[in-house]
Amino acid sequence: MASVSLTLRGGDARDAGVVEELMAAAFDPQWGEAWTRAQLLGVMVMPGIQLLIAEAGGEAAGFALTRSVMDEAELLLLGVVPGHRRSGIASALIEMAAADCAARGVIMLHLEVRANNPAIQFYTAHGFAKCGERRNYYKGADGQHYDAHTYARAIA
Repeated sequence: MASVSLTLRGGDARDAGVVEELMAAAFDPQWGEAWTRAQLLGVMVMPGIQLLIAEAGGEAAGFALTRSVMDEAELLLLGVVPGHRRSGIASALIEMAAADCAARGVIMLHLEVRANNPAIQFYTAHGFAKCGERRNYYKGADGQHYDAHTYARAIA
């Protein structure tokens, strides 16, 4: 893939359509991980929400959504469209999200991921360590249940 200019910008509820499109492209429907517009808008009005949107070559290519409460935050969603994967966008998003959280006084960033999600390798490479497990938490489109793993990363 040729190098393209990457821009990270803050987003808000006006970007719900953009995030919907990104989720539809980035998340495999087999797992039901994409949120509906109503779910997204319901979360966007909560205090402590931070939306980051990555634009590559002038087009939306990925996003990260975090929620912070006091000195902890959770990475709720992170997605990059297939055509821009493995280009550093997800890394830029997670590091910017962590920096934004740190600027708000957050010291610990959490996330939850399906146990068989290949993104686990990405998260551990970015300093997240497994700290918990929820048995049979997720249900795939095939009806099979999958464990959820929780991870945390200290941020300075």
